Amino acid sequence: MKLSAVAKSDKGMVRDMNEDRAWQQIFNPSEGEPVGLFIVSDGMGGTMGGEVASNWAVETIRRELADLFVNPDPRNTVRLSESEIQNAVNGIMPTRRLPANELEERVRNAVIRANQVVRGYAYHKPEQAADAGATLTLVMIKGNTAIIANVGDSRTYLIRKNEMHQVTNDHSLVASMVAAGQIRPEDVYTHPQRNVIYRSLGQKDEVPVDIFHEMFQPGDIFLLCSDGLWEMVRDEQMLEIVHSTPVLEQAADRLLDAANAGGGEDNISVVLCRMK
Repeated sequence: MKLSAVAKSDKGMVRDMNEDRAWQQIFNPSEGEPVGLFIVSDGMGGTMGGEVASNWAVETIRRELADLFVNPDPRNTVRLSESEIQNAVNGIMPTRRLPANELEERVRNAVIRANQVVRGYAYHKPEQAADAGATLTLVMIKGNTAIIANVGDSRTYLIRKNEMHQVTNDHSLVASMVAAGQIRPEDVYTHPQRNVIYRSLGQKDEVPVDIFHEMFQPGDIFLLCSDGLWEMVRDEQMLEIVHSTPVLEQAADRLLDAANAGGGEDNISVVLCRMK
């Protein structure tokens, strides 16, 4: 098995700055299982608050999970040096094995830590980021095990053969209204309160983290994106673009172009990850 991935982001046609952050990190060892970390975070807040929030969210999770890209001393007597951690962040060292249940806990704790960091920055830098917050969706892959985490309305989709389904749930007002039967699913794209998020990083001291499990099969593709993509491009069009564009980087470019052609009303981020 081998992973390939691409991460791209664009400020869109309306916004002055890009407050999104897209990240991908993969390692395909010559022997053993591949490992990958894929993240999309959509920053919220004025005066650079959103840009800071999404950046701190991604960087915190990268650091919290860096040791998963390292083959530690089996006697557990050697602590990782700062340079070893940095090498792990850059994805250039062998991977260590980890049971699926422990991997889930590590991912959950990394997101919780990211919430604390964003919350702490907003508290200590109120002149810059008093209202800083961020949505987050991430996929952590080891072998054929995928752990997906989500806070907010950035999404992770799984594309398998000719079908695409949304793995994550949106933590938004319109999503809750759809679940309650108050509006139709198609109304989420045009509802006047479609940008109201009830769960995000940095807004409260504690945040619940949704966790999902998938078995990643050869030929599968994970598509992670901010709402700047899925609000502008319907699921059917996203699936058609990915299916008709075998080169991931070109597929990502086409998705960004489609979002901008649809209005580009928000920052746009996408990560594509494929298993071969």
